[in-house]
Amino acid sequence: MIKVGLLGAGRIGKVHARSIVADQRSQLLAVADINAQAAQQLAATCGAKARSAQEIIADPGIDAVLIATSTDTHAALIEAAVHAGKAVLCEKPVDLDLDRALACQAVAAQAGRPVMIGFNRRFDPHFAALKRAFDAGDIGKGELLSITSFDPAPPPASYVKSSGGLFRDMAIHDLDMACWLFAALPVSVTALGASIIDPAIGAEGDVDTAVITLGFADGRMAVIKNSRRAAYGYDQRVELLGATGLLSVGNVLENTLTRITSAGAHSAKPEYFFLERYMQAYAAEWRAFIDAVTAGTDYPVTLQDGVNALALAQAATLSCHSGKTVQLDGGRPVSAARPPEGAHTAAEGEGIPASAARPPEGAHTAAEGEGLPMSAARPPAGEGAPASA
Repeated sequence: MIKVGLLGAGRIGKVHARSIVADQRSQLLAVADINAQAAQQLAATCGAKARSAQEIIADPGIDAVLIATSTDTHAALIEAAVHAGKAVLCEKPVDLDLDRALACQAVAAQAGRPVMIGFNRRFDPHFAALKRAFDAGDIGKGELLSITSFDPAPPPASYVKSSGGLFRDMAIHDLDMACWLFAALPVSVTALGASIIDPAIGAEGDVDTAVITLGFADGRMAVIKNSRRAAYGYDQRVELLGATGLLSVGNVLENTLTRITSAGAHSAKPEYFFLERYMQAYAAEWRAFIDAVTAGTDYPVTLQDGVNALALAQAATLSCHSGKTVQLDGGRPVSAARPPEGAHTAAEGEGIPASAARPPEGAHTAAEGEGLPMSAARPPAGEGAPASA
């Protein structure tokens, strides 16, 4: 039985608590949150105790911690947990700053403790089925990947201000998906974005509508479409065109009823938001984590994957702000092509940190010839394929 401490009792913390309790191989012993009342309430519903994050991490009777706190605390909590010898599953992203994420990776590598990052969409049964079919050669070589991710409604401007922006907060899931499906890192990122839904989002310096194009070394392309508003619900679709066919995953609907009359055919809307759409994925993600912890095998999603996705999100942010295509080396932004004449240029200081060009010494490196960690090349045991809010 794996004894677990949950750090974070907010919306996503409650989702993770459900997964921990549902798995007979794990027991939730303690819950921490900056809001003591929230921690006490969630702990009470799960038969656990409310404690501080420091107490949980220091407790030798706790084997694993799940970090579902605010993003600005992730890196420090990861570092404290690996130093304490805990198994760690942390929500995305590692941090909003790439240099800070790289420093965290170096600490984990020095401690010799792997960390799993919560890119839960890899564990969605529908996307996992697409990944299995593609890897089995059902459509030959993949050529063009299209990922659609539209939220049902924009977040408040107060959230946007601390979120790191659309590319780090929202598109980071899709950037990870593209790397996972193609089992490679892109060599270029081009992003366009605008604030056309809510002027308050633009006033905070962010965009609410964006398109990202990823170019891969062998000519393959991935196009990611993001919007903070789809009036009909949470739009989550993937299409992968290959040499001999097409694989696609459509939306998961609120119900499967189709009403057909002389007026036409009508079906339900997509599930409203990520909690409804990806509940199965969160549960599968936790099972995969426990599989790896109990078997002593590699995590299906690594800290390196988290760093890779954050680097791509930062490259997309730079591309959007500068009007340039950002060139990558090993998944790290290293240069930007000349923008079209008259294009908006990046503000001073908006460039990519120089340290992003290489992982920290001793950090987990990419599998030979793949451009991705070795763990990304195979699915977790029993899940068929690897996978915020």
